[in-house]
Amino acid sequence: MELGITTFGDRFPDPATGHLVSEAQRMQDLIEEAVLADQVGLAAYLVGEHHRPDFVVSAPAVVLAAMAARTTRIRLGSAVTVLSSEDPVRVYQQYATLDLISNGRAEIIAGRGSFIESYPLFGQDLHDYDALFGEKLDLLLRVREREHVTWQGRFRAPIDDRGVYPRAVQAPLPVWVGVGGTPASADRAGRLGLPMALAIIGGMPARFRPFVDLHQDAARRAGHGHVPVAIHSHGFIAEDSRQAADEFFPSYEVAMTGIGKERGWPPMTRQAFEAMREPHGALFVGSPNQVAEKILRQHEILGFDRFLLHVSVGTIPHAQVMKAIELFGTQVAPQVRKALAA
Repeated sequence: MELGITTFGDRFPDPATGHLVSEAQRMQDLIEEAVLADQVGLAAYLVGEHHRPDFVVSAPAVVLAAMAARTTRIRLGSAVTVLSSEDPVRVYQQYATLDLISNGRAEIIAGRGSFIESYPLFGQDLHDYDALFGEKLDLLLRVREREHVTWQGRFRAPIDDRGVYPRAVQAPLPVWVGVGGTPASADRAGRLGLPMALAIIGGMPARFRPFVDLHQDAARRAGHGHVPVAIHSHGFIAEDSRQAADEFFPSYEVAMTGIGKERGWPPMTRQAFEAMREPHGALFVGSPNQVAEKILRQHEILGFDRFLLHVSVGTIPHAQVMKAIELFGTQVAPQVRKALAA
């Protein structure tokens, strides 16, 4: 199993002081986190795309290129690229360039996004939400398969035997599909033979087993065999369980309550938070032993190939995030690998 880190570059006010870190400092923090993740042997560091003031990354390929120049082994990718509001040709070119800079470590998780700001910003109609993604995913896959492309669709000008450059080191450049809880998305990824990254940020993770089965069944029917599955979940690690909870909760509460106001969720409470930290809940917050055991327990249920820990929900102090990444790489990952090898 691969273990990695995801981030959206959250930039919320400090829950204790109200201080808002500068965008420049937040960006430097992200680069340092990726460098540390590489040093402690984690498999991937993935950066999300958002177009709103509480997240600092709107151009993940640029951020990842800065990380590529300072790392040597870790895979670098998006989580997710909002493909519905992007030009797939430019997406391929950006990540092929990243692949060249990183010497073959780039990847894309293509998704429709969990927020809607990019649609009006780039002139897209939300009524075309699913059709946009399907068409643009088709073009992205066409571009990665061949140097010269002829293509026609509804939402973009046609392409008549045009070359797309540069070409990635990896052939093909890895493309995953990000799935938030729509069965049709899991089925589509499987039919296309594309790995699925399944976001589980609430509820009981065991309830997502049907999505994994749907993805794998669709892949088998289409003749692809086993196709990798990744799980993306919120979490945080400290030396002991109580410290982890106390350090993570204040920022998590601010972020989730704020987002909840937009979506009709109730405010985040400590009681709900603690329930999600239980062995069968969605939060991976605790000591290294607790988090390792929970990853292994969820692996038994869901059978995933990659686990992605999203450690910076809200603006957690940078030193605490760095410590969590260090513990993830030096204590959690070895326990998980040893257990799986046995």
